[in-house]
Amino acid sequence: MQRSVLDAIRDGDWDYEPDEVSDAVHSATVALPGSREKIGVLAERAERGLPLWHGADRLTYEEVKDPSQFEGG
Repeated sequence: MQRSVLDAIRDGDWDYEPDEVSDAVHSATVALPGSREKIGVLAERAERGLPLWHGADRLTYEEVKDPSQFEGG
């Protein structure tokens, strides 16, 4: 498991910069921005040491890029 920003904060590592992680390592989500579901996805990503954002995450109500790549979609 990668070290997360939460681990770095807990350890007092204020210069921490996470490694670059490809979008292929984690799935995008269809959860709407600001929704409880999206906040849950962001929290899970942070706990796993993954980037909070995925290039194909849903950005608007109307937007669905490629539904086959989404979690639960």
